[in-house]
Amino acid sequence: MARFGYDHQILERFPTVVGGVIHAVGVSNGPASAELTAAFRAEQSSVRERIGGTPLAELPTLAAWRGVFRAFGVDPTKYRSAAEALLRRLTKQGELPSISTLVDLANLISIRYALPVAVLDQRAVSGGTTVRFAHGGEPWADLGSSTTEHPEPGEVVFVDDDEQVSARRWCWRQSRASAAQADTSEILVTIEGHHHAAPDDIDRALRELGSLLGTYAAPATVRSAILDAARPELGR
Repeated sequence: MARFGYDHQILERFPTVVGGVIHAVGVSNGPASAELTAAFRAEQSSVRERIGGTPLAELPTLAAWRGVFRAFGVDPTKYRSAAEALLRRLTKQGELPSISTLVDLANLISIRYALPVAVLDQRAVSGGTTVRFAHGGEPWADLGSSTTEHPEPGEVVFVDDDEQVSARRWCWRQSRASAAQADTSEILVTIEGHHHAAPDDIDRALRELGSLLGTYAAPATVRSAILDAARPELGR
């Protein structure tokens, strides 16, 4: 069973972090159904209307993530959180494409709550995944690239027990190996926030995503948890 947790140094530096986690086994990840595609398009329209002309940096969820990025030495206008990058694409281009069932579900919840949602394929994960500060020697391969790179020391990463990085700059970008594929069957999903209303927003987002996964991805088993400084790990 997958394990996911926050290192104590992360919790000391960012004590208000709230993480919703889902571990699902036996999921199906083909092209999105017509019903899901319609729901995703409707959500995009609703989000565009709700945001209107509001600058994304003024949304409380994204403003909080910008502050976190700055706190570990990353310029949030150069490296945007996954949620901000997704909403920026939506508001500038007017539409997000359908990728697959799992990715569309994650993106639907991400734009609804303006929170980063990551779907991490578990086949290449050794042991569990820990959110911690990088020492700089951990290997990383970006999506669409076969080149091995390394995070900056002090950068926040998702890393497994063999020090393979599955996400850099906390919620900036996933690795090639962690991306959901057509044959993905076991996933770990994270929804994270730092803003004042994060406990309530993460709870709602986690419940809604769990329901959507059950409807569209048909997992055989699912377990979920909300993590924070008091409960920092989803164990085995």
